[in-house]
Amino acid sequence: MLCDAGRERTHRTGMNATTNDTGSSSNTTTNTTATAATRWTLDPGHSAVGFSVRHLMITNVRGEFGKYRGTVTYDAARPEATRIEAAIEVGSLDTREAKRDADLRSPLFFDAEKHPEMTFVSRSARAADEGGLEVLGDLTIRGTTQPVTLSVRDISTATDMRGNQRIGATAVAKIKRSDFGMTWNKALETGGVVVGDVVTITLDLSLVKAT
Repeated sequence: MLCDAGRERTHRTGMNATTNDTGSSSNTTTNTTATAATRWTLDPGHSAVGFSVRHLMITNVRGEFGKYRGTVTYDAARPEATRIEAAIEVGSLDTREAKRDADLRSPLFFDAEKHPEMTFVSRSARAADEGGLEVLGDLTIRGTTQPVTLSVRDISTATDMRGNQRIGATAVAKIKRSDFGMTWNKALETGGVVVGDVVTITLDLSLVKAT
C-alpha cells in the first residue's frame, strides 16, 4: 500500500518532574522519558508493490506497480505512533500483457489520465500478533477514498553494506475494486464473471532511515 510523503511527524512522551515540599522542582528526583519515533523512506529499488485478482473464476492474475514513494514513522516501543504516507503512479502498472495493461489504465478501471496516482494515508495503528501491526488508513483510487486496513508482518531491521540503517516488512490488504468505481465486468456463459471484485494488495518493503 499512497499522498505526498514529504511531511515528517515526531512523537514524544511527556516529561514528569517530582516537586519538593516548597513546590520547586527536585534536584534529585526528576524523571524524564522521551521517545522519538524514527522516520524511514521507502527504497523502490529493493521493494515491490503488487496486486492480484481472480480471472475467469479459475486463476489469479498478478501485476506490479513500478513507480511509488512513501515514508513511515515507526517506533517498535510505541506501535500506536506508526504513521504511513505513500503514493503509487497508476500508469506504472505491469501485468506482462500490453493490451490488458492498456485496459487497466483506461476509464474502465484506474482511469490513469484523470487520476494518475493512488494514495494511502494512515489514521491509526495498533500492535498485532508476533510483533506485527494493524494499520487503518484512507486509500484513494480514482478520486474515491475508502478505509482500508494494512496487515503488517515480518518487521525486521538491519544495516546494509553502506552503513545505512534499514527496516523491512510485508504488508497485505484486501479491497473491493467496485468500492472505488471500477465496476466493469462481463458474465461468462458457464457462470461467474471475467474479473473478480476482490483485489489483494501485497507490499514487500525496504525502507532507509531518513537523514
